[in-house]
Amino acid sequence: MKKFVLFFFFLISAWAEPKLKVVTTFSILADLVEQVGGDRVEVVSLVGEDQDPHMYEPKPSDIKKITDADLVFINGLGFEGWLHRLIKSSNYKGDLIIVSDAVHPRLVFEGTLIRDPHAWHSIPNAKIYVTNILEALKKRDPASKNYYEARAQAYTGTLTNLDHTIREEIDKIPPQRRKIITAHDAFGYFGNTYGVEFLAPKGISTETEAKVQNVVDLIKKIRKYKIKTVFIENIADPKLLRQIAKEGGATLGGTLYSDALSSKEGPAGTYLKMMNYNFGLLLKAMKQYP
Repeated sequence: MKKFVLFFFFLISAWAEPKLKVVTTFSILADLVEQVGGDRVEVVSLVGEDQDPHMYEPKPSDIKKITDADLVFINGLGFEGWLHRLIKSSNYKGDLIIVSDAVHPRLVFEGTLIRDPHAWHSIPNAKIYVTNILEALKKRDPASKNYYEARAQAYTGTLTNLDHTIREEIDKIPPQRRKIITAHDAFGYFGNTYGVEFLAPKGISTETEAKVQNVVDLIKKIRKYKIKTVFIENIADPKLLRQIAKEGGATLGGTLYSDALSSKEGPAGTYLKMMNYNFGLLLKAMKQYP
């Protein structure tokens, strides 16, 4: 009887549909795909946890990952400048899903107008990502349509609840206290959505060098507005921010997760955990104003 049961389960597993092989460009996007895809997808992220997607240098092994993929998901908005060479080298012929499609881009002037790629820091934008992920998975695997739709609906509901919480709590903070210092301009979408002003010595990419005048102006603003807290980021060298905090008379308020998740065991192991964790640190800092 025991042998028969084992044989039965072997047959079930043999008949089971293989998981979709999915490649994403960075860890935050990998989690969003996993939330919708569940156990029907096998997700690999090219840029791992606590790694900087701006500074990423593709490896030869990445070519095979893309070649073997059923779907490749990217952020878009110019975030993965290194990706197209990789796609060309892999001869990938499948669908390339840009999850930021339908997002209204935030424009930033850095010598010329460019699009800010960090759209996921606004939960309404993350919900757009989820919709685009859902449609791509249903198209590639229509037999699992109901499964993907149920997961996306449940996850979107959780995102909506968190969005409401963030809005309600930040609305209690006087606007003049909603000023936050970070390592680079990664949180602009969060700022636009929830009414927070973010200031940073660097632009939207960590590849850029901080201009001396930008640093000087930032220190002056810390003193002028009596900003008490400066945040480092998990993907950025903290040296410059430590200097800025010291010169401005502020303290370090902890580590924000901007372009990558933490390890699964860390405080920002999923997108939801990341948003909750960042929000908690930001709210605490805004409440410390005199």
